Amino acid sequence: MRAYGCGVDDDVSDLDELVEVSDEELAELALAADPDAPIADDAVPFGQREGGALLPDWYMPVPVGLARSPRKRAAVGVIVLSLLALNAAGLCVTYGVIEVAW
Repeated sequence: MRAYGCGVDDDVSDLDELVEVSDEELAELALAADPDAPIADDAVPFGQREGGALLPDWYMPVPVGLARSPRKRAAVGVIVLSLLALNAAGLCVTYGVIEVAW
């Protein structure tokens, strides 16, 4: 495992070697860092799995389809078909009141 950020480029193989950094020290390191320094070719974003997408899961999770019952599908189908039938008959329901479109 490689540690990136704050200028640490050493291999970290044992978690006992990690040292806690206070907020003040972290702010000091961030202000002292070179903003124009090149990013390493093997750098990965924080919170990303190996081989995952470019954005981490906590930022943009994978969309999951909702389970729809046949009853809900039928209700949506009836609404869509009724609006199409009204429009085909030349009626307008834009404001909720059925009117002749001409």
